[in-house]
Amino acid sequence: MDPRRTIACLGALAHDTRLAVFRLLVQAGPDGLSAGKIAETIGLPPSSLTFHLQQLSHAGLITQRRVSRQLFYATDFAVMNEVLAYLTENCCGASTACAPACRPEATGTAIPTTRRTA
Repeated sequence: MDPRRTIACLGALAHDTRLAVFRLLVQAGPDGLSAGKIAETIGLPPSSLTFHLQQLSHAGLITQRRVSRQLFYATDFAVMNEVLAYLTENCCGASTACAPACRPEATGTAIPTTRRTA
């Protein structure tokens, strides 16, 4: 991963609300959560939440999809893993024994979703 992109990702996470939202989305897995559910869980008004979601999205850490009238947000696990890999690439002398990765699809908990294309 490019150092500038890593800095953008870390910068987006360097705020308590955005970090809480990101962690909530990581817990939710690949299906993510609706904006309303995120706002309810975090306790933010929708206008404030929109700002924080845009920052995370602009950094590439989360994705957005529309289902009918609702917006759903989910962690981009590939980007998250790239950031972790960049931060730890020289850990333990570049040994693969300590290379972190998060693959929720490997646990069998991911629910397949159908995405509509325009």
